[in-house]
Amino acid sequence: MPVKLAIHGAGGRMGQRLVALGTADSNIEIRAALESVSHAKFGEDAGVHAGVGPIGIPLAPDWPDDLQVVIDFSVPEATDAVVDQCVRLGVPLVLATTGLSDDQEERVRAASTSIAMVKAASMSLAVNLTMKLAQLAGTALRDQPAGVDVEIIERHHRFKEDAPSGTALAFGKTIADAMGQTSHQYGRSGRPGQRPAGEIGYHAVRVGDNPGEHTIVFGMLGETIELHVAATNRDCYAQGALVAAAWIQGRPPGLYTMQDVLGLVGRS
Repeated sequence: MPVKLAIHGAGGRMGQRLVALGTADSNIEIRAALESVSHAKFGEDAGVHAGVGPIGIPLAPDWPDDLQVVIDFSVPEATDAVVDQCVRLGVPLVLATTGLSDDQEERVRAASTSIAMVKAASMSLAVNLTMKLAQLAGTALRDQPAGVDVEIIERHHRFKEDAPSGTALAFGKTIADAMGQTSHQYGRSGRPGQRPAGEIGYHAVRVGDNPGEHTIVFGMLGETIELHVAATNRDCYAQGALVAAAWIQGRPPGLYTMQDVLGLVGRS
């Protein structure tokens, strides 16, 4: 039976791709395209707005009572209400919205004691596999006597408001947990002097319509390792969220990641 899905933020760029891909997936039944009454296209058919033709579901704030999972791809300001509603209805949540505050992160952790949730800095399957590779590299290189320099370069479209990206920060945390770095340096200018040990450097590039790419550099004396992952369009993020929505069915309450979805947790 198809998974009965609500998409929160259905009027946004990612929401439109979720509608388009979900409509084409026989394993998905879109039951709600949740959107604010202030949205410019409020009330319009979600499929028309997404460019795939009418699907009989309007952009509206109404939550049906037969949902099996919700995907939130919206803005931090709207996340609290979504989390609370999912807890009230006992509906699993795939949380793809980034940039949450510390208080919101705590709220999410508390909610995960009641419902199953998948939360990740990126829904991309390739990004999350690369995250595992970065962890493996960091673990293997941790005790190199000559030291290892880690730099993270990320590129996104000109409209992105935060920097570094949430994905870049997640790469940094993963590597720091594996290698023990304690300093995070966001860009450099002037004469910062010799690069200190125990530092991860971040560099954010904003150009055109780039949907996202990340390069993680492990620099050693005499050799370099680079992990590079790039999206060519936003469908990879939407597709990953749909995979997570199918995976979360029947899971007990808890806070899961895309590493769980991919079966990578505990693997070395």
